[in-house]
Amino acid sequence: MATQRKHLVKDFNPYITCYICKGYLIKPTTVTECLHTFCKTCIVQHFEDSNDCPRCGNQVHETNPLEMLRLDNTLEEIIFKLVPGLREHDTAKADKPKVDEEGDENEDDKDYHRSDPQIAICLDCLRNNGQSGDNVVKGLMKKFIRCSTRVTVGTIKKFLSLKLKLPSSYELDVLCNGEIMGKDHTMEFIYMTRWRLRGENSYPMVLQYRPRIDFG
Repeated sequence: MATQRKHLVKDFNPYITCYICKGYLIKPTTVTECLHTFCKTCIVQHFEDSNDCPRCGNQVHETNPLEMLRLDNTLEEIIFKLVPGLREHDTAKADKPKVDEEGDENEDDKDYHRSDPQIAICLDCLRNNGQSGDNVVKGLMKKFIRCSTRVTVGTIKKFLSLKLKLPSSYELDVLCNGEIMGKDHTMEFIYMTRWRLRGENSYPMVLQYRPRIDFG
């Protein structure tokens, strides 16, 4: 009677490793359009700059590919059983406080506050004819984003400056329904007090940005 071959973990590597980072899948997340699976962080970061699946190249969504992602909890449990110690390693990474370059604890969750309620936002460039700075501040290639409701206007300004490659000294105004929003306003606060209460029922919430106007 032939003995059954014992499988090694490496035999399963093509099915439990991420195409992007080449490591074991952490928070396996599947693209529903093509059923390719990646680490959650890897695929979210990829979709910041592309709407295409990194493996097959097919377009996932015209404007917001994050809508087409689904966590695969079953696959995650299988990987934890196949790879001893991976669950503990993943938990340790999640519990470790993030530290910025100056050594302070960084409260900004780089995994997009994954446990928080999420909100979809459209970031639209507000162009005023002849306004100084119009040639610097451009529209985003991808203006639809999804973020935590706890994200502040200040964080949105940093995101815009990074994406638009603006000088660190360059300042922006962020507006909702024509009203300039304070840097400490959260997305939830703006949605509840400026967007929804103005009778806007459309989704996502629209925020506009422009070069800062000094009224002084």
